[in-house]
Amino acid sequence: MAESPPSLLSSLWRRKSTMIAALALIGIVTHLMLRFALKASLNAQHLPLLFTLIVGGLPMLYDLLRKLLRREFGSDLLGGVSIITSLLLGEYLAGSIIVLMLAGGEALESYALRSASSVLAALAKRMPSIAHRKAGADIADVALADIAVGDTLVIYPHEICPADGIVTEGHGVMDESYLTGEPFQITKTTGSAVISGAINGETALTIRTTQVAADSRYAKIMEVMRESESKRPQLQRLGDQLGAIYTPVALVVALLAWFLSGDPLRFLAVLVIATPCPLLLGIPIAIVSSISLCARRAIIVKSPVVLEQIAGCRTAIFDKTGTLTYGAPKLTEQLLATGLDQKEVLTLVASLERYSKHPLSRAIIAAAKEQNLTLPEASEVSEEPGLGLRGTVAGHQLQITSRNKLISQNLPGTDQMPAISGGLECVVVLDGHYAATLRFRDAPRAESRSFVNHLGPKHHFDRVMIISGDRESEVRYLADQVGISEIHAQKSPEEKLTIVRAETARAKTLYVGDGINDAPAMMAATVGMAIGQNSDVTAEAAGVVIMDNSLKKVDEFMHISRRMRVIALQSAVGGMALSLIGMAFAATGHLPPVSGAIAQEIIDVLAVLNALRAAFPPKIIHDL
Repeated sequence: MAESPPSLLSSLWRRKSTMIAALALIGIVTHLMLRFALKASLNAQHLPLLFTLIVGGLPMLYDLLRKLLRREFGSDLLGGVSIITSLLLGEYLAGSIIVLMLAGGEALESYALRSASSVLAALAKRMPSIAHRKAGADIADVALADIAVGDTLVIYPHEICPADGIVTEGHGVMDESYLTGEPFQITKTTGSAVISGAINGETALTIRTTQVAADSRYAKIMEVMRESESKRPQLQRLGDQLGAIYTPVALVVALLAWFLSGDPLRFLAVLVIATPCPLLLGIPIAIVSSISLCARRAIIVKSPVVLEQIAGCRTAIFDKTGTLTYGAPKLTEQLLATGLDQKEVLTLVASLERYSKHPLSRAIIAAAKEQNLTLPEASEVSEEPGLGLRGTVAGHQLQITSRNKLISQNLPGTDQMPAISGGLECVVVLDGHYAATLRFRDAPRAESRSFVNHLGPKHHFDRVMIISGDRESEVRYLADQVGISEIHAQKSPEEKLTIVRAETARAKTLYVGDGINDAPAMMAATVGMAIGQNSDVTAEAAGVVIMDNSLKKVDEFMHISRRMRVIALQSAVGGMALSLIGMAFAATGHLPPVSGAIAQEIIDVLAVLNALRAAFPPKIIHDL
């Protein structure tokens, strides 16, 4: 269906910055071709520039006038006055370049704001559009909106669960880590609860729905995301902060020069030399150069404003699973019954676990490989739902099951089982007797403790905390491991969002996470950072995406940002200082408008050359 005329006009008006920037670029290129390639007449050379200034400059001047009426004195306001001045002076090329810079900056800002909406698009894209509803022996595809409470749905291998429910048939695993914060794949069997958005494993499951799709867990996260996007904090850019000081000073100097001398040419001369190109060019080029450096370091900067803001962050907030940890179970304890050998038991267990797809199997096999154990073949392997893994290894009957299942079997040696502790566990039965309890934890990253400890001394963070959907015992265990005292455990995405909003109201915040359940909080923080490529939704919500699963890259980004800010300030403040000197000469009549324009071009070149240094890596790019 075609857009109605009012809708089309409003759409074009929203994109006017991009259109004006394109128009200015075309006008400038056309002018240069007419001037140098075709050797056209002066009037012909100026025609595309005048078209740019009239068609492109008027809408911008209208917006700048509205800002002036709201008493917003940014660097772009001085740019608007400079456009008018360039017309009066006949400096059409300079005016067209100012149009290009102003429109280009606005277009980039508009793009950053529009990209926020792509988070919701990524959420919607991730969710299936249909579900497989089972009625008797028939299975039919239905839209999510047609799912009712009590429907029987079939979830095929590797599909995303479309609604909350209870498993009625099947036995397998689901990955809920991005939704709940629990670090492991969760075993599902008859009676197990499943949540929408979870990724099914390698076996089909049949569920009975307990919520319609619109009320399911995933839909609630989308609802929170919409609210988070609508209340995203407004951040003042570095150029605006400097422009708010520089613009009134330049205007006052220009007006005084005119008033005291009675010569309007001095007003024009001051404004020409005062054109804020170090602000309009130096800062954006430093930012773009830093973004380029980040990209070469496997750091994707999606929102340029975060480069300016992270240096001011004073509260660091971390998700647990996959951020401070590897997001995978690791065998941490082997508690054996009397008289058994640790390596022998691990050899037998790992040999049998090679035939299982249980989430803990990889951790057991990895522990055996670390000890260079030779694993014999297993036979008579079975893994019936609820009974655990069984088989024969090296002549021994082996069973790997849960604590409760072992107790219900009333086997000899159960009195030697250790007390329940944090983390995950499985128990081993050897030849009909209790043999061992194996315990697992989500291991902290090797660099987590050193990274956390250096945030205060090196980057001036006052507070560091963990917010996780995981159990309090697990969060506390990790916090002790990495040196964090403040934790918030078992938090839903809504609760995470509330906490981050409250912290951001007190001080600028950095939020680092990797799961879908982190996305709303990530958008509410001053700077949101996603680690890894586990979730398209998280990557869309974040201002920065660390492609490598490494906290060292987070530190690199902080160093690049700090250096970018220094270089940007050098270019902007240094350029403005030189402009102020030039303004003094222009105000006293020692620098006419044409000479002022040339002097300003020299200042611009110096500011740009200095800003380009940000594209090259410094000698020290991280502290870890």
